[in-house]
Amino acid sequence: MKLSVLEAGFCTAPEHVTLGSGTWRAKPLPALFTLLEHPSFGPVLFDTGYGLRVFSETRQFPLSLYPRITPITLRESDLAVQRLARRGLRADDIGHILISHFHADHVGALRDFPKARLIYWPEAWQAVAGRRGWRALRAGFVPGLLPTDFDARGEALVPGRLRPLPPEYAPFHEGVDLFGDESAWAVRLPGHATGQMGLFVRADDGEQYFLVADACWHTSALRTGQGPHPLANLIFANAAEYQRTLGQLHQFHLNQPNVHMIPSHCGEARARYVVHE
Repeated sequence: MKLSVLEAGFCTAPEHVTLGSGTWRAKPLPALFTLLEHPSFGPVLFDTGYGLRVFSETRQFPLSLYPRITPITLRESDLAVQRLARRGLRADDIGHILISHFHADHVGALRDFPKARLIYWPEAWQAVAGRRGWRALRAGFVPGLLPTDFDARGEALVPGRLRPLPPEYAPFHEGVDLFGDESAWAVRLPGHATGQMGLFVRADDGEQYFLVADACWHTSALRTGQGPHPLANLIFANAAEYQRTLGQLHQFHLNQPNVHMIPSHCGEARARYVVHE
């Protein structure tokens, strides 16, 4: 399986909040998404980054606070469909999208992929389903970003699909073998968002990757185990779970330092992994 990390826009936030150190200056946080090209399942996305619809869906109060708190920069050429088109892929070619969690910077372009099955942990959807107004904003959820046929195309990873992970993935012990060949394991990374999904990937070139979504914001946190500023706890679904998950990620990094761990908003990861057309 081939893996390509791509970028669909970015937002800005104070560095001190997301990193726990640094200045209070606003720094860009890229919205990364990943293309997996599987020999049997074809092209699969892990998240989509931002989509243009995020601007129209956040015009009304209180969702208008979303882009004010974290201002968004997005050009049409940055869209996932445009990034993929430059790689010879059409929107209809995408058969599956793995949703790490339902925050707007991860599901912003779902409507651009009308044929894709939408895969997620059931608790991730349960945490946002039916939320509107302030309750949606509190969950980082913009309901209008979801396709109108979400119920028909959505597919929760049921507990019956969980299997023990190979021992090298400790301290993570169970996941879903998405393609049945152990090339991609979906695991739970709760805390930042309820039911957040991470993904272990074995690529054809022998390299191993761990897509950790927003379980941490910066690669440096994986190395040190140190979380963001306590102010960030205000936006986490569960701050205690966030710290436990970060501790597991740090331990995994110590156990397997050669695995490429990729947070979805890390500038260091962007510079190292993003494919520029």
